[in-house]
This record gives sequence, structure tokens and C-alpha cells, in this order.
Amino acid sequence: MKKTLPALIAHIAVILALIILMGTLGIIAAGIEAEGNDKFTGEIERGATLRILENDTAKEQGYLKELLDAFNAKYAEYGVKAVDANMDQYTDLEMGGPYGYGPDVLYQANDALMKYVDGKHILPLPVEQLECADKVGEKAWDAYRASTGGQEYIFGVPVNIQQPLLFYRKDLLPANWETEWDKDKNGVPDMIENWSAMYRYSKQIRQASGGAKYGYMKSLNDGYFASGYFFSYGGYVFGGEDGKDISDVGFSKNDGYLGAKIIRQLASVMNLECTEDTITRNSYSRMAQGAYFATMTTPDVYTLFVKEMVNAGFTEEYARANIVMTDIPALPASGNLEDEDNGFIDMTAMGGVNGYAVSSYTKAPNAALAFVDFATSYKMINRRAELLGISPARSDLAETLGGLNETIKENLDKGSIYVMPSVRALAQVWTPLQTFCATLADDVLTGKNVYTSDEKLKEGIKNVDKQIYDAIHTLGGS
Repeated sequence: MKKTLPALIAHIAVILALIILMGTLGIIAAGIEAEGNDKFTGEIERGATLRILENDTAKEQGYLKELLDAFNAKYAEYGVKAVDANMDQYTDLEMGGPYGYGPDVLYQANDALMKYVDGKHILPLPVEQLECADKVGEKAWDAYRASTGGQEYIFGVPVNIQQPLLFYRKDLLPANWETEWDKDKNGVPDMIENWSAMYRYSKQIRQASGGAKYGYMKSLNDGYFASGYFFSYGGYVFGGEDGKDISDVGFSKNDGYLGAKIIRQLASVMNLECTEDTITRNSYSRMAQGAYFATMTTPDVYTLFVKEMVNAGFTEEYARANIVMTDIPALPASGNLEDEDNGFIDMTAMGGVNGYAVSSYTKAPNAALAFVDFATSYKMINRRAELLGISPARSDLAETLGGLNETIKENLDKGSIYVMPSVRALAQVWTPLQTFCATLADDVLTGKNVYTSDEKLKEGIKNVDKQIYDAIHTLGGS
């Protein structure tokens, strides 16, 4: 049957509409499929200027300048220049990026970078093109994995593994430590191996000096470091196999409340400065002056301790020989620091994987990827380790450097490092947790003694879980 002209026109219109629709769907599908690499053609954008956001320590110790100078020399033929972004190290890409104020490449912890995935503020990366692709362990890459458009991508390139470490003054060990402070006669002081001995030694120092000197000192209100005491007894941040189930907040789960008992006992050998940030700020200088024997922080600030000892009149050689970084001590299995007879368990500490990401707002993605490739090369990560004391995520370099670097990598692989979950809801964790930890410290140091029973400790940490849950779900904090 022949079609009338209007019917033929209508039929053609339907066909055209279908073609357009199928084309559109094809474009959408292709866009999703190519989302991970469509901006990375391999052709470096000539004449591009890259703004690089690094952390303050890298700037202060001269590493960033070395990195920029070396990269710029290598890519001079392309007219590409990398410069310091001159922004605060915690600059929020989400706020400034869409308006052209953000960096092209940014270095931050995995939880800080991965919060940008939801809003597509950072680019999925073709990491298989990078020289370090097979040199970084799966656990480190996992910190930067996320799904978008139904596919899994990697959004950051690991640089270093962050784990709390014990820092102590070797020259402040008691003269008789080999006979009185080495029960197992393994050549390692007991206070370096377990928290119970550290607690006992700290109590001794404080009493002997009348409060002028202290053993272990740390701002206990710092949730990043304090959380490890809860993890070690079965607590966790969020549930689920991937640790991202924000419907399940778990600091109080299992025997997590014992972590609260540990914090309260540690506070008893400190002073009220441990309830806020004073100790964190002054630990470098106070250790240099001999007022503190030990503290806990991350390996990337080692040089700051050395610098303060030099400022205090020591030679750099003496400082490096006597400021010692070591793995964190073991905890008493019973959760009581006064118990040294019933065994110890490895401490599980909150940690993370710092790395580089590329902003979605960069006008030079290929040049930015070239910078990341250069910055994560063996040579530059080795130099970063020399200047900053970081523990590299590159397995080949960790093996070459040996010692504590291999220990930290092993800790990550076996799960003794609880990697910060890369979810936006993590931001709601810190205030309730830190407030409770400060309250525990204040409770014992001011003699209020509210949290003296297991029941009160359990009640307190369960309330922390509830506050975090409410902040995420009831108050729209997710």
C-alpha cells in the first residue's frame, strides 16, 4: 500500500527520531565507557602552566621546589611549567575548582581526595600508563578505587603510606634499661615494645620530676591517633566488607570500650594539655628540650624533630642518632595498662595513603598526568623520603630503604593499618570522637571520675556512635 505524503513524512520523522535517539544513547554510552580516559590523549598541552598543591612540610623542607625545578627542566621543550599553587594545603577543590581557583594537581590523604569523586571534581586516571603502576601494592591502590557510571576506576596515585609511629629520644632512656627495662632480654626497651611499660615509665618520670618532665605525651583529643585504641579491641568506623556502610557506626562494637579505658589511663600520666591541641603543636620543641620522652605522629614530620633539636643546640648528626621512629607499641590484651602479665596484642592504628589526584577542571590533563608520573617516579619518591622521612607506597623503594619502611608496608598488607574510609561521611566522625576522648582525659586529670567503670565507658562510646550516626543521617551530614 502506498503511503500518503503526510504519512510518509510522519514515517520519516519517526525514523529520524529513532536515529537521533539511538545516536544520543550511543554518545551517552560511549561517554560512560570512555569516562576514565577520554581526556588523556597522551598529547601534552604545549605552553601549559600547572598549579601544584602540596603539603606545607614539602614546601618548608624544599622538596616541592626540587620537584618543580626537575619537572620543568624535563618538559622545557613543551613549554610546560609547573608552579606552586600557593594555596592552603587543605584547599577545598569542590569550592574553588568550578570557578577556576583550584589546583591542577593536588596531593592529599586518600579520604580528602576521594570525597571529590561524587561531584566529579577529580578525574579517573589511566594508571596503567604510569611507570609506578606495578610498583604499588593493591592495598594502596584500593584506597583510590571507586565506581562511577557502572565501572570501577582509580582516582589517585599513591605516594606514601601514613601510619602513626612512636617517636622517642634514645638518649633519654634510663641508664639501667638493659637490666631493668628489658624483661625478654631481646635488646629492645620494654617501653618501646608495649604500652603498659610506657605507661609505667611515664608515671615514673612525672613523679620523679614533680611534673616538669613527662614520658609519653600526645594530644589525646586527636581522633586520628586515638581511634586506634578502639580499633585494636574490635571497634571500627563504618561496617560492611569495604568499611563504607555508613548505616553501621562501630567504635563501641565488640570490646571497643577498652580503647576508652586505655585513653583514660594514658591521660593520667600527662597534663591537661592532652585534652586539646597544645601537645601536638609543641611536641617538636618539647622533645628537643628533653621535657617529653616520646610522642606519636606520622613519619613525614621526622625532619621537624631534627630541626628543633638543632635549634636546641644539638648537632644534626646527634639529633638523627637519637630521635628514633619505631612501630607503635603493643597493647595489653586485657585493656588495662597496669596489666603486664596477660599478654599483648598488636595495635591497629588509623592510617591512610597520601597521593596525587588530577582536577577535573584542569585545562591540561595530559601535562598534569605527566607531572603525576614524574612525581611518583623512583627517583622523586626516593628524594621525598630523604627530605621528608615518608614511607613510600612503592614496593621497590620500600624494599630498598628497608627497616621501618618494610614494616609499614607489611602493616598495611596485613591490616594493622586501618585505612581511613574514603567516604564523605567520615567528616562527621571527628567532632563526637574527639570530644569524648578529651572528656575522658579531663575526667581523670580533674578528678571528676565519671568514667571509672566499664559500664560508664561503654555508655560513653555508644553515645559517640549515636552522635556520628545522627550527624550523618538525621542532620544530613552524608
